[in-house]
Amino acid sequence: MHEYSIVSALLDRVENEARNRGAVGVHAIRVKIGDLAGVDRGLFATAFETFRAGTICAGAALTVVPVEACWECPRCGQPLARGAVLRCAMCLEPAGLARGDEILLDSIELEVP
Repeated sequence: MHEYSIVSALLDRVENEARNRGAVGVHAIRVKIGDLAGVDRGLFATAFETFRAGTICAGAALTVVPVEACWECPRCGQPLARGAVLRCAMCLEPAGLARGDEILLDSIELEVP
């Protein structure tokens, strides 16, 4: 259940950003989580609900945006179709993961006096 440690780090980061901007509250947090990030989105949301109590994020809404895994050729940039062999049909280069393994704090909605 490493989701708990990820949420703990997320709350620390959001609290730092809020403090640096003189915010008195956090209204919303948006996080992008890739299909291959190794994070269970349901457990992530549950951990957020559990750990936000008593923090500046206590009233914040969490939006988790799934990011679909996508591979492309590192040489020519050609995207590969989902389910295709992970090799470029044009260059014959092995494909590289272009996106889908990230955990990204995308936005924070702060209340600043």
